[in-house]
Amino acid sequence: MENDLADLFLKAAKRIRRHQVERLAPLGLTPAQSRALRVIVGTEGPLRMTDLARRLDIVPRSATTLVDALEADGLVTREPDPANRRSLLVRPTGEGLAVRARIAGTRREAAREVLSPLSDEQRETLRDLLTVIDAAAERDRPGRHGGPHRHSGPRPHDQAERS
Repeated sequence: MENDLADLFLKAAKRIRRHQVERLAPLGLTPAQSRALRVIVGTEGPLRMTDLARRLDIVPRSATTLVDALEADGLVTREPDPANRRSLLVRPTGEGLAVRARIAGTRREAAREVLSPLSDEQRETLRDLLTVIDAAAERDRPGRHGGPHRHSGPRPHDQAERS
């Protein structure tokens, strides 16, 4: 039963991702860029690149690649961190804020389409179940609460942040 459930879950996730990719294509964004922009816009004030990587649960180099693309499209800017010259801060531009608003509408449309077969009660049940699964996965994830992280030992960017 667990295998069937896992297969159904993964199939649904792939379908949702496919909808998201299709909806984001006219905006010229990938799902990863969309997620990065969502985090940047959702942060009050500028965000350190290392903090962005941490929030996205990606390595700093991958965050740099995402921000490079967003900056090239005029959606974010980078500037030196006055508190730490080795760090960069990223913030949304006016265009980035506008695109983020369009992304939010696109996500709502895609969710409505994918979830349309479900009743309101079923959607609420699904939300509750996914919240429980997500909380358990976050709690059990390596690197949380002193557990081992996928990166062993201190990373150079972490040392720079502590200095």
